[in-house]
Amino acid sequence: MNNILKTLRIVESQIGDFVVPSVTKVSENNDPYQVLISCILSLRTRDKTTIEASRRLFKVAKTPREMVKLSLSKIQKLIYPVGFYRTKAKTILGVNQRILDDFGGRVPDNIEDLLSLKGVGRKTANLVLGLGFGVPAICVDTHVNRIPNRIGWIKTKTPLKTEEALGNIVPRNYWIKLNTVLVTFGQNICLPVHPRCNICAIEKFCKKIGV
Repeated sequence: MNNILKTLRIVESQIGDFVVPSVTKVSENNDPYQVLISCILSLRTRDKTTIEASRRLFKVAKTPREMVKLSLSKIQKLIYPVGFYRTKAKTILGVNQRILDDFGGRVPDNIEDLLSLKGVGRKTANLVLGLGFGVPAICVDTHVNRIPNRIGWIKTKTPLKTEEALGNIVPRNYWIKLNTVLVTFGQNICLPVHPRCNICAIEKFCKKIGV
């Protein structure tokens, strides 16, 4: 575990000058609601597009009560061109109405209730817990799944197994920032195809599995 933490800190130092993921940027507002909605927008969408769409949407509606007053077409227009913007507009309206009806207008702060929101999966729920509420949670996306397997820390094939395996080896006080660190690393250095091993600060620690 100490070696893993040391490696993560080296990675964190190397990525210091790179742009952080879109939802991490949104979380700087310390608003779980904005983290939730931005995460929904971010699925299969580039970070720059997500940030711009989030800003347009939150400029018009910053709370569930304000959001449900918008028409479906208005939300579609505000979030375009995020991927699957029509479906996401419906999801956003449904999630906001459910938050109002069942959770008193506040984003729930536990995994069970978050997962009960239609359109919210485990990745989104854990990101909301971590970045939105400061609750230790490991958010596994494609980078967080790929990189620990490539390095040789774990041997898993599904996001849930990866979450469980990382939970056993990564110190709990690092869980929240793990997604931000590995996503930034994966977008800039440990690329899915043709990783930039020649400039990687942890190259000597990496088993390069699958490379």
